[in-house]
Amino acid sequence: MILKELIKAQDKALRMIEVAEERAYFINSKTEKELNSLLYDLALELYGIKKFWHKRIVRAGKNTLFPYRENPEDLAIREDEILFFDFGPVFEDWEADIGDTYVIGTDPDKLKLQKDVREAFQKGTDYYRNNKTITCSELYQYTCKLAKEYGWEYGNEHCGHLVGKFPHEKLLGEVIENYIHPDNHLPMRRLDKFGVPLQWIYEIHFIDPKKETGGFYERLLLE
Repeated sequence: MILKELIKAQDKALRMIEVAEERAYFINSKTEKELNSLLYDLALELYGIKKFWHKRIVRAGKNTLFPYRENPEDLAIREDEILFFDFGPVFEDWEADIGDTYVIGTDPDKLKLQKDVREAFQKGTDYYRNNKTITCSELYQYTCKLAKEYGWEYGNEHCGHLVGKFPHEKLLGEVIENYIHPDNHLPMRRLDKFGVPLQWIYEIHFIDPKKETGGFYERLLLE
């Protein structure tokens, strides 16, 4: 029941991004803030929603190095650019959380980074599926290993978190046990304090500090 509702919420969020692509929002926006506002307005237009369970993120250029908790200055989106978004819309009290990377132009390193974060997400998902007793710390370490294999650094202190019925953060708390974190040695397949199976968002954030570029991708972690 819970997973079914979370998948439905994710599907709606992904449809929103498809429409944004059709309207060339990622290509024609002038600043991070403008693109952020366009996506917010699109959620209202398509679904009549204004509720997001976490802050909406659009990052371009050197700002793609920063993880979620940072709040860098608004940047212009250049003609030859890499950018990513991280949105958490709430549909009928069910939380979605999606992120993806876009490249404007033909820079081969940026296009490789876009491809790599998407591929790494699938590899990490496969690793999770094939290890039935996997812990959060084990998946984090594997994700950092993937970053090195692809020639990048990993850009965050965790690689995912719980998701559920809004507001899951208030219900379950902001503790390491609720993140795919190197210090969380609990099994990922377990019940929460209410006896409900945990549902995870898996995040990939690869960066190149020297070239000031980063790529991001996140979706539900599904069996």
